[in-house]
Amino acid sequence: MKDKPTKGTKISRRGMLPLLGGSLLIPFLGFSNTVNDDVPSNEEDYETLLKPDGTVVKVKSKVIKESKVVSKNVSNTSMLKWLKKKF
Repeated sequence: MKDKPTKGTKISRRGMLPLLGGSLLIPFLGFSNTVNDDVPSNEEDYETLLKPDGTVVKVKSKVIKESKVVSKNVSNTSMLKWLKKKF
């Protein structure tokens, strides 16, 4: 009896390149389980305030809510004097 010729499929170097390239692209597919709820949005967390010299400052709204009032009805000149003492 004659043996049937077996087709041995050997992978050549040229056949390995697509497999290697495909395996390198797997991390870029993005199979992650990140949840967007953990990331706070910047628009809600910060408030824009104006300093006396006219520059704009972004301040966390949490800090503004937790701040205490030192004295009410302060004039601008006394406020500037008080700020100069602090800085």
